[in-house]
Amino acid sequence: MSCPLQVFTIAETTVQELSRNSEFKQADTQEWLPVARFNELKCEWVHGKDWIYRTKLPSAPLTKHKVKHTLAFDGLDTYATVKLNGDTILESENMFIMHRIDVTDRLHMDKENLLEIYFKAALPESQRVKAAHPEHKWLGSNGDMARLAVRKAQYHYGWDRGPVLITCGPWRAVRLETYEARVEDAKVDYDFGSSYKTVTGCITATVEGSAGKCVEFSAKLGTHEVFKGTAEVGSKGKATVEFHVSAPQLWWPHGYGAQTLYDVTATVTNGKDSLHSVTKRTGFRKGELIQEPDNIGKSFYFRINGMDVFCGGSDWIPVDSFTPRITEARYRKWFQMMVDGNEVMVRVWGGEIWEEDVFYDLCDELGILVWQDFMFACGNYLTHPKMLKSIEKDSICQTKRLRYHPSLVIYAGNNEDYQSQEQNGLTYDYADKDPQSWLKTDFLARYIYEKLLPDIVSAHSPTSPTTPAPPGATANPPPTPPSATSTNGTSGTARRRNTKSSPPSAAASTASPASKPSLTLTRSSPSSPTPPNCTRKARN
Repeated sequence: MSCPLQVFTIAETTVQELSRNSEFKQADTQEWLPVARFNELKCEWVHGKDWIYRTKLPSAPLTKHKVKHTLAFDGLDTYATVKLNGDTILESENMFIMHRIDVTDRLHMDKENLLEIYFKAALPESQRVKAAHPEHKWLGSNGDMARLAVRKAQYHYGWDRGPVLITCGPWRAVRLETYEARVEDAKVDYDFGSSYKTVTGCITATVEGSAGKCVEFSAKLGTHEVFKGTAEVGSKGKATVEFHVSAPQLWWPHGYGAQTLYDVTATVTNGKDSLHSVTKRTGFRKGELIQEPDNIGKSFYFRINGMDVFCGGSDWIPVDSFTPRITEARYRKWFQMMVDGNEVMVRVWGGEIWEEDVFYDLCDELGILVWQDFMFACGNYLTHPKMLKSIEKDSICQTKRLRYHPSLVIYAGNNEDYQSQEQNGLTYDYADKDPQSWLKTDFLARYIYEKLLPDIVSAHSPTSPTTPAPPGATANPPPTPPSATSTNGTSGTARRRNTKSSPPSAAASTASPASKPSLTLTRSSPSSPTPPNCTRKARN
């Protein structure tokens, strides 16, 4: 008996990509969203357009006292023209400068005020600047080389690890402030005794407004007040008190001791009523960059409070293309991961932003040392008088903002710009020590890293040493910073190492607030101690 013939059709193998039209949503919401792949490409049209922001301000309040009205701009990204009621009050081309504009005589007293900020598109504007300087060698890596012509976060132009998203707008707070007088700044300068058993120094408040007559100073360790003093405001708007601390509790990186922080407050008064207060949280520590000849060249390590510290850590790049979205909780989570992983140092990369205050606050709190690059990366930067002035302004602005953080232990001039110099054969005569002659070469930016920025740090934040660039990224042979020097507090006193003294005990420096260290008002000048010898070697 024969079987009927059966014919089978074998289906062709197919593979279908299912994510193309997929959706996702937050689990506790109802809205489904499309999964995007290259949305940054669809957004590129944005950075080719100009944008205008505006808001209405309330009418100026009537008061029997003479007050000042100031518009404060903590960050304008980047080519910005600011108008109040149709009149231009500010033009800025640098996203790192914080501006304060007196608008007392410009505010309407009887009606609303209109504030408008016009932002030019940064890409075509910076390209116009680049085209205007054909004499400059526009050399570098990553992004459009027009970025070298503008004081803006360099990663906005695209990098080897991120998209091209060239933002604009008020990226930090804008405020209308009204006051009779205010504390513009409170600066703490201090110096250690030879054995870290005492700290002497002064607190200086800078006061704005003629109504400010006196400044009341105080310092607290937790809830315990350890200092209180008063000083009159001088003709230059300064008020200063000197102090002496016995048995100070030191600030240490985590793993080496406690992260002791003091709250220092300056309150300006009219002689009777308090008008304005500023509180800075800071810590007492001595930070040194040790560079001494060794069998392979020169050492490069850090000494904190006389103890050599192994600085294993991470390079920090922007964790979001749109930095205002980053919350304190996100910062804290990442930093806690660093501490849990025994990382002691974080490096703020030169192609990003000067980070938010909370970034440095958390490093102070958790004991993470900060290596801070200035905002230059991977290129030969334009250097002409207008640009130098802009760089000077933003560098002063930011170093003054950050100088009270004990976690910040070094400033570096750039990221890999000397590498660009070497790879492209730009002029670098190591024997030439005349800064003015550097401005006549094709590597003009040397003036920024070896003259302008070190001078700014020395004047405004001398508690932290400087280096022109990270080791290995400098010209060959590298620029030579002072050997074996230290900066004692913010006084910036440089001293040669003394091998006969010893560092403080970590246990002794972490006593609880109950020990109540004495802090008394004095009139003596701060001492200039010699840094102690090391007890741990980070490098042979």
